[in-house]
Amino acid sequence: MTDPLLISTWSFSLPIIEKEFSNLLRPNSALDVVESCAIKAEEDESIDSVGYGGLPDRDGRCTFDAAVMTSPNNSGAVCGIERHLHPTSIARAVMEKTPHNIIAGELADQFADECGFPTGSLLSPKAKLKWKNWLNDKENKPPPSPIDTGSGTLFGSHDTVGTIALDVSGNMAASCTTSGMAWKVPGRVGDSPIIGHGLYVDPQRGAATGTGHGELISNICGSFLIVDLMGRGATPEEAIFETIERLIECCELKKHHQAAFIAISPEGNHGSGALRPGFKYSICNSKNQEILDPDFIYFK
Repeated sequence: MTDPLLISTWSFSLPIIEKEFSNLLRPNSALDVVESCAIKAEEDESIDSVGYGGLPDRDGRCTFDAAVMTSPNNSGAVCGIERHLHPTSIARAVMEKTPHNIIAGELADQFADECGFPTGSLLSPKAKLKWKNWLNDKENKPPPSPIDTGSGTLFGSHDTVGTIALDVSGNMAASCTTSGMAWKVPGRVGDSPIIGHGLYVDPQRGAATGTGHGELISNICGSFLIVDLMGRGATPEEAIFETIERLIECCELKKHHQAAFIAISPEGNHGSGALRPGFKYSICNSKNQEILDPDFIYFK
């Protein structure tokens, strides 16, 4: 039997994963648990990076992206969802009901209709008000990178919710859900629903998920790179450190750019790291349920 482990980006995830952790004691439950964690985040209006609380694009339209994965041969994703609240569940349906990896835009919403997922309003009154305030700002600045206080509150823009689970059977799964960059150009898709970018799972090597500026993470296939490095012998922390070094080497960074990752090995070791201060993550195992600072911050 494996000692279960559940980790997720940001401090606001802790109450969610605390409620879900005991389900990892059921055999082969990792996928169910990461989906359930994502659903709870998508329903929480106070989380303005995913689901009902998510911030819209430049034109005031909410579009959601999500992915789930259990192995290189088993993944699903959707992007540009506009009529359904739970893109993570639709991504799982893509994985389980089709031979495809990703479905996009209105056709993804049509697929969700065919699968029987209910439609609903996606733009909360609070998110709509934030958008209107942004429209009235003459400079139309993008929201600043998130600063996690560790109390479940973030200042600035919230970001992707990525969750990784290791269940009692030793199975791993990951989910990644987001409403994307606030005030984005309509149609923009970041790293979150792209397999190998926003998340990656290989049972023989490990699992990783990222958060931050998606274009940076996509530029280096960040989550895949972390898992590949773990497969070559790196610890989760070492793999994340080398990945962030690769990002710095390859990308033209700006002061507001942030990128952070969490990862676990098949043995249940976990690691984390961030490009800049402001990132925290949540963890539940048989001994601890807590909010942690990343193992390292590259630019302090």
